[in-house]
Amino acid sequence: MTVPPREDWPKPKRQTEGGALLTDVVLATFRLNARLMEAAQDLAAQGGITAAWWQVLGGVLDEPRSVADVGRIMGVSRQAVQRIADLLVERGLAEYRPNPAHRRAKLLACTEAGYWAIRRIAMVQHPWTSELAKSVDLDDLRTTLSTMQTLITKLEEA
Repeated sequence: MTVPPREDWPKPKRQTEGGALLTDVVLATFRLNARLMEAAQDLAAQGGITAAWWQVLGGVLDEPRSVADVGRIMGVSRQAVQRIADLLVERGLAEYRPNPAHRRAKLLACTEAGYWAIRRIAMVQHPWTSELAKSVDLDDLRTTLSTMQTLITKLEEA
């Protein structure tokens, strides 16, 4: 990549107060995500799985779904879910089932072993989140969740 001299760089438009605040939110989200992923790895280990496996299993706990649907729900690529789904099936934590709506796109479903792994995680995750939540006002948590859901919707509409 060729980098032009600094004096030739374009000048960005001035950022609004809202834009600057949202930038700070994004940077804080990156940092929070890193800490949450570290915690998720520790919690998932209690179920004998990884955080990524936990995330994919979480997408099929309530009902079997296609790999593409799990990816959409979890906000990750279909290919990433496919790799993990194949590992989960190989290890007996999930299974593929026929999909009446699509002959080639099978449904991923949680097995009893998968539910057991999730239950073991819940045994440590529930007290962990309950304790952490004590340090934040519940109305602030509700507002945070609502704001995050609004931002997700706006970004997915773009």
